[in-house]
Order: sequence, then structure tokens, then C-alpha cells
Amino acid sequence: MLTIAQITDLHVTTAKDPVNGPRNAERLRLVLASIRQLKPQPAAIMISGDLVDRGQAEEYAILQDLLRHVDIPVYYGLGNHDRRDVFLKAFEGRGIRVDENGFVQYAVDFGALRMVVCDTLEEGSEGGGFCDRRAAWLAATLDEAPDKPTFIALHHPPILSGIQWMDPEPDEPWIERLADVIRDRPQVRALVAGHLHRAFSGVLAGRLVVAAPATSIQLTLNLTAVDMKKPDGREILVEEPPGYALVMLERGQVTTHICVAGDYSPAVAYTVPFRK
Repeated sequence: MLTIAQITDLHVTTAKDPVNGPRNAERLRLVLASIRQLKPQPAAIMISGDLVDRGQAEEYAILQDLLRHVDIPVYYGLGNHDRRDVFLKAFEGRGIRVDENGFVQYAVDFGALRMVVCDTLEEGSEGGGFCDRRAAWLAATLDEAPDKPTFIALHHPPILSGIQWMDPEPDEPWIERLADVIRDRPQVRALVAGHLHRAFSGVLAGRLVVAAPATSIQLTLNLTAVDMKKPDGREILVEEPPGYALVMLERGQVTTHICVAGDYSPAVAYTVPFRK
């Protein structure tokens, strides 16, 4: 069995934000402690964007400090709160890889499972982007290993959650480009994303898409219609527990688990043989 933990939407920030700074750091510590207790230990931790809150160098320095005791390999993707140039400068010399066009896109082989990280950061926009150059890179990268089970990690989910003020339009060009690339490449078993601060799943071009919960605060589940130009006082974020996703390869099948971080009391112990 092979597992990879996916965490997302850390929104690490400085003490200049007296609420989000300490809260988001503590919630990240809680998630990392939960991952450390997993059995078996994951082969890697993939952070799928919004590493920090404002894309500032001092925030990336705090993130590095929060991760310095992690003894599991960590891989990074970028979200809309990140800044590509600031991130690359902050992590220079730490094995960060970019494609030929400067996007933070790369593939990692974990024996029988391959992870492909895609860069959906569109500078100046909250929404996702996936231009022709990024799509061409993804197609060529997938074609390097057509028979190896693969999952794609990206920040922006290319599916609808029903939380209208956060959702893309389903026919946005970047979504159609992504769908065109994966449609006829059956080695792609799943896509994992973040951005919504809430766990949900759907299908794109016949492939499972799973959005993981945030390590920072979660998005309130409210599926009622909203006027994007008229605030109505609705709750938009909630102090639900932090969480993460676990991608698992077992007997050739790729599965995902959504996990809640925290320290919970055991309810039942294995003291008698199982009966099937």
C-alpha cells in the first residue's frame, strides 16, 4: 500500500494578523501531527496551494519554519493567494521545479504511482487558469508514462461545489483545456484540489475530482442562491476542524480518504478475530 497526504489552503501569515496568524499556524500543526500518526506513514505530503495568505516573503519564511521538523518529503503547488516569483525566490535551492515556461509544474514517481502537479495560479485573479502552454506541458508529461496510475494535483477544482460565490463557470476555457488533456489518457485516475476550504467531489471528463478540506478555517456549506453584488450577511467561513486528504494506491486502484485532524478517544479496539 502506498499513500500520499494532501493538505491545502494553509494561509500562513504573520503576527500582523493577530487572529489568522496564530490560528492558521496552530491548525497546520494539528494536521501535521495527525499525518505523523498515520499507519503506514505517507510517502509524501503534497501541499496544493494557498500556502500563505498574502504571497509575502516573510509568510513563506514562517511556513518554512512550521515545516522544518516534518520528516516526510513535502511537495508544493500554488494557489491564488500565492505569488509565483516570491515563492520561487523564497524556496530557491530546495528542489522546487518549474516547467519550461516558468510554471510550478512537475511530475514525481512513487514507484507504482505517479503524481503530476499542475499550476492553476492566474496572477491577479481569484479564479483558476490553465493556458495552452500549461495544457501542452501536461499532455506531454502524461504521455511519458501512459501505463502508470497517475493522479493530478492542482489548486482550483474544475467542478462545481454548489457554493455559488466560489464556483467557476463550468464552461470556462481553462476547465475545457484540462478536460481535453485528460479525457483520452486513462492512466489519470483522479484529480485532487483545494481552494474551496471544504471537502467535496465530482467528475471531470470521466475522472474523479476530490477537493480536500483546508488546514485553515472551512467554508460554510450554504447552497442557496446569492447575489454577488449584494452582501446578505450570510456566514461564509466556519470554525470546523481542519482536515486533509489521503490518496491511496492499493492493488492497482487509486482511492482517496478525507480525514479530520485532531486527537480523538478510541471507541473500539480489535480484541477478537474479524468475521467476514
